[in-house]
Formats: sequence, C-alpha cells, structure tokens
Amino acid sequence: MTIEAPARSADTGPVADSYEDKGLKKGALGLISSTVIGVASTAPAYSLAATLGFVVIAIGPQAPIVTVLAFVPILLTSIAYRELNRADPDCGTTFTWGTRAFGPKTGWMGGWAIVAADILVMASLAQVAGQYVFLLFGANGIGHNPASGWVLVVGIVWIVAMTYICYLGIEVSANFQKALLGIELTMLLVFSVVALVKVGSGHAPAGHLTPSLSWFNPFDIAGPQAFIVGLALMLFIYWGWDTTVSVNEETADSRRTPGKAAVLSTLVLLVTYVLVIMSAQSYAGLGSKGIGLGNPSNESDVISVMGNSVFGTSGLGTFLYHLLLLMVLSSAAASTQTTILPTARTTLAMAVYKSIPKAFARIHRRHLTPTVSTLVMGGISIVLYVAFNYVSGGNLIPDAVSAIGVMIAFYYGLTGFACAWYYRKDLTTSRNLWMRGILPVLGGLMLYFILGWSLYFYWKPVNSYTSWSMPFPPHWDIGGVFIIDVVSLAVGIVAMFVYAAVRPPFFRGEVLTRSTPTLVPEDLGTEVGLFGVDPDGGKTPPVETIEGPSDSMGVTGNPETTTPSAVVDQDK
Repeated sequence: MTIEAPARSADTGPVADSYEDKGLKKGALGLISSTVIGVASTAPAYSLAATLGFVVIAIGPQAPIVTVLAFVPILLTSIAYRELNRADPDCGTTFTWGTRAFGPKTGWMGGWAIVAADILVMASLAQVAGQYVFLLFGANGIGHNPASGWVLVVGIVWIVAMTYICYLGIEVSANFQKALLGIELTMLLVFSVVALVKVGSGHAPAGHLTPSLSWFNPFDIAGPQAFIVGLALMLFIYWGWDTTVSVNEETADSRRTPGKAAVLSTLVLLVTYVLVIMSAQSYAGLGSKGIGLGNPSNESDVISVMGNSVFGTSGLGTFLYHLLLLMVLSSAAASTQTTILPTARTTLAMAVYKSIPKAFARIHRRHLTPTVSTLVMGGISIVLYVAFNYVSGGNLIPDAVSAIGVMIAFYYGLTGFACAWYYRKDLTTSRNLWMRGILPVLGGLMLYFILGWSLYFYWKPVNSYTSWSMPFPPHWDIGGVFIIDVVSLAVGIVAMFVYAAVRPPFFRGEVLTRSTPTLVPEDLGTEVGLFGVDPDGGKTPPVETIEGPSDSMGVTGNPETTTPSAVVDQDK
C-alpha cells in the first residue's frame, strides 16, 4: 500500500513524497522504550567492566574529564542522526543517508561498517556473558578463564537465546531490555554510592584516592597520545545509542521520537559513566597491585574484582556482590540483543534497496521482524566467536574490540558529513546552519581524526595483543588490531564489487537516490505502554505481500530500477 504525504520542498529534506511499508511492526515503541534500547545497547556495565582498566592505564586520574570530552563528538553525531531521521526515518540509517548524500558505494560501505562493528563485538559479549554465568554461581576457576571451553559453550548458547528473542519481535525485545536495564542502572548507582561513602568515611582500602577537581583538568593529561587513546577507548564505551534510530520504523512518531531518544540516551550515558568512573577511581585507586585500576591483571574486568571489596563478603554484601555480577551479565545480554537488532535492520534496508540479496528483506508474517537478517547475524557471530576463541589463545577477541573503534568512527563520522551535505541548501537560518551543518561536520571531523590516529597507533604491534609478521620483504611486524580493521574493510570492498557485478542497478544509482521514496510504515501506530501493553490487544492486521511499487509512486520501467519492497515470509 502506498500513502501519499504532503508535498515538501526539495531543500528541506532528502526524501520524496510517498511512503511504502517494509513490513516491520509500526508504532511498537515509544520514547521510553526507544531510549531504553539506546542506553541498553551501549551496555554500560559491560563496557565499564571491559574497558575502564585500559582507560585508566592509558590516561591516569584524568579519566573523568576524558569521559566528558569524548562525549562531545558523540553528542554532535546524535544531532546529525536526529536531523536526518526527521527527513528520512529509514531503518538503514547511515547506509540509506550516505547513499542519498554521496552515492551508492559510499552508502554501502557505511552500512558495511555497521555490520562489521556489530559482528566483531559479539565475540566479546558472548565471552563476558559466559564468564559471568560461572562467576555468578561460584565457579570462579572457569569464570576467570575466558578461553575455557565451558565459557565458549555458554557464550554460544547466549547468542542463540538473544537471537531468538530478537526473532520473536521488537516489543518482546524492548520489554526484556527494560528489565535488564533496570537491574543494571540500579546496581551501578548502588555500587558507586557505596564506594564513595566508604572513601568518605575512611573505610576504603589502602591506595584509594580522594576525589579532586584536578581530575577534570584536561591540561593534566600526560600527553596527546594518552588523550587520543582515551578518546578512542571512550568511543567504544559510548557506542550503541544509535540503535534508537535503527528501530525508527517500529517507533511511534518515527520522524521525531528516535532522534529525541538518541540525544536523551547519550545524556544518560554521560551522567552514568562520570559517576561510576569517579567512584571506582576513588575507591580502588590507580595502583598496580590488588584491586588498583592500574593492575594489568584487572584491566579486562575491574567490576567483578572490586565487587567483594566494595560490598564485603558476608550477609547483605554477598547478596549485593552477586547482584553486581548479575548486572554485568544482564548488561552483556542486553548488548548482545541490541547488537543483533540494528544489524538485522541495516541488512533489511540494504536488501530492500537491492544492494544485497533479497532474502535479507524477508519479514516474519506474525512477528514482523527481519527473519533471515536476524538469523544470519546470530549464525555469523557464533562462527566468528568460535574462530576467535581458538586463534592466538583467544587474544583476537580483545583486539577485535579495539578494532571496532575504527568502524564506529567511520560510520558515525559519515553520518555527520551526510547530514551537512544533504541539508546544504537549507542552511540559511541560524538554527539549521548550526544543527544541520556546523555541529554535524565538527563531530565528523573529530571522529575521522580519531579514526586516522587509531590506524597509525594500532599499526605498531606493541599496542595489540596479537601481531603478524610479513613473510616477505619488507618483513614488517603489524599489530593485530590494524590487521582486523584492514581485513574487515577489505572484505566489505570485495563483497561490494562482487555484488555490483551480479546486481548492478543499485550501484548504478538506479534504485536509491535523493528522490527515491522512503520505504517506511505510515505513522498510524499507537505507542506501546511502559510494560508493552498493546492497546489493540495485539490484533495486528494481516500484512500484505508487496511485490512492487504502485503507480502512485511515479516509478515505472524495468523492475530492476523500480523502488523495491520487503518480502513477507508466508511460510510462518
């Protein structure tokens, strides 16, 4: 079905005047649900547990100010997402916007960067989840061994379970996220408050620090290299809020709510991170022994190491410690799920616009979720997790996490540039000049600087857990993080040219252009309540199979060049 929309000026937005339904469930999410998904996607507890040690070792006591400064390009990028989503609420996000602004190849690589980043992080998420399951039940010997075969098995089961939840439907996913995020934020607050109270009352362990305003002085940072390393690490900690825009087509008021949720979720993250980092740094100190954040033995997981010391080992303390473990476990679960969600929707959009095989556009008839995209994402994640676990003693997994920063900077920065370029004829007012031009470009420039510096930094093998020595002249030793980034981008480039040779219409600019109608549902859905109660009792009308565009879209000619549409899975 095609719905005619009011006419709009060519200078005020990138889309044409009509809409077509991809088949996703419209109106399933409101502002609260969308914000919850955005915050949960970053997995605050998991991100802090896995990264805080590295941040403190690199930066020292100025970690809080770097947390604030790293927020700047993130905020500027979220503004670009908000502005582009207002004009073009398409779940393909950077893929769609980059294509409309700069052409099919640039847009395709933006979509690939989203997919590559999400797949690379899945191994780490599954591993952390596997470890914390055993830690939660007291099997510390297995839980502290990330390369354990039992951890691998539980991690695989974890990916399967989260994939199934995403397959069931967006409302199930959102409601599950609310429960997980509630546990996570509550325990982070309790952890921070108890730690600060113990510092203030003199009950913190030896080596603790008194909070100081100097922690917020950027001029006290050791040097530019430490500063940039900190920014790159913080980029990973903040990453994930853009899921709010990836599920825009399933959100009530899809032009406004996802953008608001994106900005709101970044603000929630800023407050959470500054509080937790300050309290952890104050309580544990920066020493290289014991629970000190500078202890190399703690760098991959500072939360569980601090837990017993903060809460104690008896009575209520034991209970709170296990809740802390559950928090990190639930955080990994939430992030596993919300990593699958945006990737599946990115590949759905890419398939709808005929830039990858059309099977990825298949929608479940009842659940209204992308079936093939969701299942393939889960399957590839399992394969890579198993492979990474057995290569170089599992050290590829932390290197893969470090490599994600380049992918994040690439597609976040591309979104900022796409916003300014798309609205270049609409920057005549002060508001538009700043919100659609200057600020998004500044965010993009910051992110691309971090991208270039990261590639330079990780070229050196000393900055990675793994390395590769060229068996031929000039026999360079290259860091594993750099290799992962280059291989990931190379795979994307090769896949793009292969599919361009097989199905060229998209890559010739015949499928998705500035004037192509946005393929989104009509905004008639009602917001689902806080606990996911569907006002119509879940009586969703039957979904039609859309074989092609209607005449009212004004697209005629060869089927290869017409506006594509989603395919409903009739077998379900």
